[in-house]
Amino acid sequence: MSVNVPLEELPQAIERFGLTPYIVTVGADGRPRATSVSVKWHRDLLMVGAGRRTAENVNANEQVALLWPAPEPGEHALIVDGWAAVYDSPETNLVVFVQPGRAVLHVSQSH
Repeated sequence: MSVNVPLEELPQAIERFGLTPYIVTVGADGRPRATSVSVKWHRDLLMVGAGRRTAENVNANEQVALLWPAPEPGEHALIVDGWAAVYDSPETNLVVFVQPGRAVLHVSQSH
């Protein structure tokens, strides 16, 4: 079951879940990759430190998801879908900026 999170409420939702989600990217070969990251806000974008493989995947496919797992079984996880771009500079090394497009709170249904 999913509940939409209005994007204007996303900063408060992220504050509740913390600053260490997983980023899910897809490479040019179509294989998904999930990596634990730290995020912080930069204006209306989420800024994520990136390794070489994450940056390669974002350059191949700009669509990404950020996932904050549910803190306890039966509770909601936070999922943010968006578009990303890689920024590389001597001061920051590789950074991925994510423009959130949609956010949901999701809880798995028991079978």
